[in-house]
Amino acid sequence: MPPPRTRGTALRHRLAELRGPDVPAKALDARALAALAANPGCARRAILDGAGVNKAALASALGSPSAFGQSQFALTRGNAFEAKVKADGGAELLRLVHEKLDRSAEPPAEARVPDLTATGPQGRTARTALELREATSHPGAWTLLDHPMLALDVAGSPAFLEPDAVVVHPDGSWTVVEIKSFPLLDGSADPAKVGAAARQAAVYVLALEEVAARLDPSPHVRHRILLVCPRDFSNLPAASAVDIRKQRAVTARQLTRLTRIEDIAETLPEGTCFSPELPADELTAAVESVPATYAPECLSACELAFHCRARSRETGAVTSLGRPVRAELGGLTTVADVLAAARGEAGDPADPAVAALRRAAALRAEALEAACR
Repeated sequence: MPPPRTRGTALRHRLAELRGPDVPAKALDARALAALAANPGCARRAILDGAGVNKAALASALGSPSAFGQSQFALTRGNAFEAKVKADGGAELLRLVHEKLDRSAEPPAEARVPDLTATGPQGRTARTALELREATSHPGAWTLLDHPMLALDVAGSPAFLEPDAVVVHPDGSWTVVEIKSFPLLDGSADPAKVGAAARQAAVYVLALEEVAARLDPSPHVRHRILLVCPRDFSNLPAASAVDIRKQRAVTARQLTRLTRIEDIAETLPEGTCFSPELPADELTAAVESVPATYAPECLSACELAFHCRARSRETGAVTSLGRPVRAELGGLTTVADVLAAARGEAGDPADPAVAALRRAAALRAEALEAACR
């Protein structure tokens, strides 16, 4: 008789069933993980990401194609810029790290750039941890890890993450480097893009801290990361040190709030599958069997945002108006409830949200009456 399956093996088998037969899992990267942490109440995204479902293909099959993601031109331009930054053994990149983050250290005349090649994500993760340990045990030298592989537990499922680079300083501390193709104009960049990069880097910092915690003594993982971008409208690299302590704290707190993927999977009906090859009605029923928490911010972070927005509008959910509005409305969860409360047709007058709505409705009526005179 075959040996009984362990709990972890059973979960992997269940997640494979959710993807569909012979469908490879889509890796959960730091960008997706940062977006997931920003909306921890969304069970739909948690289970789809945990199962490795390709949400872009799923959205197309549902009839709501996603506009989320980078264009091929942007990817090509970004790859070319990253190659330029890392040329000559990362000499320019290390110069920027020294200039922006560690002027007290000796200038990086030369550095170790270890080969991180290994088989599979688990092998690359182990090789990265080994090279980090090796670099930390030789103080006084600079080490550049080009595209290391890190692992982070997300709601009971491992996520393998690949930062652009990690630098080990001569004092043994570690720094995450993010290389982006958006420009630094006069020394500053688009705040929204910088914020997204900081949230993504915070995920890498958390994963690095787990590696550091297994070493004795534990190396210091710096909470100021290096953001490298093109200077103005050229292809020359410029850099800025970004403090990500706030983003790290928020991301760590949100990740702990995520419902464990196995708990979500246990609530799904037997035979549930999210394969884009299924008939549209069957696929829609499978997706709708998992509750979602839609907010307008999802449009810039999730491939299923258009589908979830349509469903949110159909049900009149106030979440479609934004999280700040939802927070102000308390127990009023639909637009119909809000309007009924404002008209005095429903709701407890002692409820602060209901009282504020009725006051606002009265002021609006007065203003309209005055305008008609």
